[in-house]
Amino acid sequence: MEKFLNELNEAQKAPVLHKEGPLMVIAGAGSGKTRVLTYRIAHLMGQGVDAFNVLALTFTNKAAREMKKRIADIVGGSEAKNLWMGTFHSVFAKLLRFDGDKLGYPSNFTIYDTQDSQRLIASIIREMGLDKDIYKYKQVQNRISSYKNSLITVKAYFNDPELVEADAMAKRPRMGEIYKNYVDRCFKAGAMDFDDLLLRTNELLSRFPEVLMKYQDRFRYILVDEYQDTNHSQYLIVKALADRYQNICVVGDDAQSIYSFRGANISNILNFQRDYEDVAVYRLEQNYRSTKNIVNAANSIIAKNKNQLKKVVWTDNDEGAMIKLHRSITDAEEGRFVAGSIFENKMRNQQSNGEFAVLYRTNSQSRAIEDALRKKDIPYRIYGGLSFYQRKEIKDVLSYLRLVINPKDEEALKRIINFPTRGIGQTTMDKLLVAANHYGRSIFEVMENLDRLDLKINTGTKRKLSDFVTMIKSFQIMNEGSDAFALAEHVAKKTGILLEFKKDGTPEGIARMENIEELLNGIKDFVEGQKELADAKGDLAEFLEDVALATDLDKDTGDDDRVALMTIHLAKGLEFPHVYIVGMEEDLFPSAMSMNTRSELEEERRLFYVALTRAEKQAYLTYAQNRYRWGKLIDAEPSRFIEEIDEKYVENLTPVEKAYQYKSLINTDIFGEVDKSKLRQIKPTNGNPPSVSRPNERQLKKLRKLKPELSKPIGNTHNIDPKLVEGALVNHTRFGRGKVLKIEGAGNDKKAEIHFENGNVKKLLLRFAKLEVLSEP
Repeated sequence: MEKFLNELNEAQKAPVLHKEGPLMVIAGAGSGKTRVLTYRIAHLMGQGVDAFNVLALTFTNKAAREMKKRIADIVGGSEAKNLWMGTFHSVFAKLLRFDGDKLGYPSNFTIYDTQDSQRLIASIIREMGLDKDIYKYKQVQNRISSYKNSLITVKAYFNDPELVEADAMAKRPRMGEIYKNYVDRCFKAGAMDFDDLLLRTNELLSRFPEVLMKYQDRFRYILVDEYQDTNHSQYLIVKALADRYQNICVVGDDAQSIYSFRGANISNILNFQRDYEDVAVYRLEQNYRSTKNIVNAANSIIAKNKNQLKKVVWTDNDEGAMIKLHRSITDAEEGRFVAGSIFENKMRNQQSNGEFAVLYRTNSQSRAIEDALRKKDIPYRIYGGLSFYQRKEIKDVLSYLRLVINPKDEEALKRIINFPTRGIGQTTMDKLLVAANHYGRSIFEVMENLDRLDLKINTGTKRKLSDFVTMIKSFQIMNEGSDAFALAEHVAKKTGILLEFKKDGTPEGIARMENIEELLNGIKDFVEGQKELADAKGDLAEFLEDVALATDLDKDTGDDDRVALMTIHLAKGLEFPHVYIVGMEEDLFPSAMSMNTRSELEEERRLFYVALTRAEKQAYLTYAQNRYRWGKLIDAEPSRFIEEIDEKYVENLTPVEKAYQYKSLINTDIFGEVDKSKLRQIKPTNGNPPSVSRPNERQLKKLRKLKPELSKPIGNTHNIDPKLVEGALVNHTRFGRGKVLKIEGAGNDKKAEIHFENGNVKKLLLRFAKLEVLSEP
């Protein structure tokens, strides 16, 4: 038996050794599912299964790379290179490169990212003369994406009266036309968007049985990671490919199904046993990641969901610290608590920034956290912000490179035809676009044939267009014999982009030049890395596909030591020693938009389960009593999820204070008891109270002043710490840590001048200031 199998527990070993037939592995959080998938592939190869016959599908390139590396360590690098392993989109893009010509696509088709799709849709809406406030391009793009993931093609859309009626009722009666124009324009540009990679693969496998047979015969063993996150389109592809040999292994956790908003269908995993006969079901229930307290708390939450596959997650790890719950007055104070807590943990336990993560439900919550971390000089990184590849200067260079590979790429051409400026204006572009639509050709093809067409474009502009075409064609010739780096470097110089930013001379221009330099460095690294792969060339087409399919979390941050800030959705699959889950409030988490049905609320609960199980050693839950939403301060109430955690696993750092009660300065004994027997009963007259005569105002006398000792304001001078002296180190809940420079005044007017670590010097009244003395001088 292979030595690596000794690293598995009995529950993990069983699915690894299972060879033939369908199997499902229900894997609890932190239970080692990646190891099971990896070792199963290695074991299959050890039993004589050819690497070329194995297909492994993941949801991130990062996961695929890690699995491939582990397999290479076991079976050797040369064999591991022969595996078809990657994300759904990257694997099916590769498949479409080979056989997409049957659908009319070139093998060098462009992959449009979300921004490209939105720009094209915005152009179509403008060209159709539609109201952009009714047809909002982002909403239209989301709707088209959901159509494609549900296999609703343009033809299927127009054949479904309910869909057409629904769009008409939503005051978007021309939605179908936009959809049709968008699909036609993508096809004409030789481009596919992310959703097309799945839709067109389904089309290819269903319309061409010989292609399906070829891939069924090739992929005799199929493994799918995170099966609970598959959408309908992905499900159908996997079902088709696995149908012949039925050697399919799916791994997932229904408790971590959190992507329904992008089409993920939890029923795919819940109904897996109905799809295949004699399914072997294995459960991985031992958590290796988190402490007992975290695991048990998470179990107590997810138990509230009705629709789930039963399992009991447990751990042999230490009991660990209790989950810390903190209440803040405002979201700004919540940010200061998180930053202060991270700072203290780092100082006390000599921990690095990279051991901490702050998770939130929506991206907008990051601002208060960022402000607080900056004031503490704690470096952080936001995941899911503006990707490096979405920066303007990077998109400009990539657009030139895309045009070299696919000159039909309309969006790339429109972006850079007049950048750097070469005197080709919008009027000229409009004429080219009209001609392209009229002849059913790409804009570039129209530019190649200007002499044959009467477009009423002046001679000077025609020459500029012709020069542009010649330049792109010269790049194409160079591309035939150069690697991606050499060509990209030549393009950056020859097009004048580098010179444009160099002339700029501003800090922004210099930063853009540095970003382009970093892009070239990245291309060089990519070319070097591709040399290690069996079927890779390291050419421009491979690089552009890699960039198009990259996600923010796939980028290697190296040893960049920063606190991670991200939404909970992005955190899935990651783990950190210390996790802060902020904004635990009703209408925020659970989201106000996800409480209409039980299934929506259960998904929010699964999202909380995912957040909590990212923590290895310590989890913090924080909420604010007041929070700014849309510029207004609103009252917030704690999330229902807080109450759902078994209280024995939670330590409340800010317990609810006892009801306020005024402590009288007067001894009540001096008044004696009230003798109620001497009170006369008041008899109302005719149902009305008896009249009360008002004293003459002139008879009212001024009250004499109270004695000085009673007139003093009620302060907290008795609470001032005697250790609070000049030179002491203190901590303030709002301003952070500081040093006392000077103390002046007496009694209620006693003040301290404090120099805080953020550079501010403040004078604070000691009877009001909540100062904690950290050390005496």
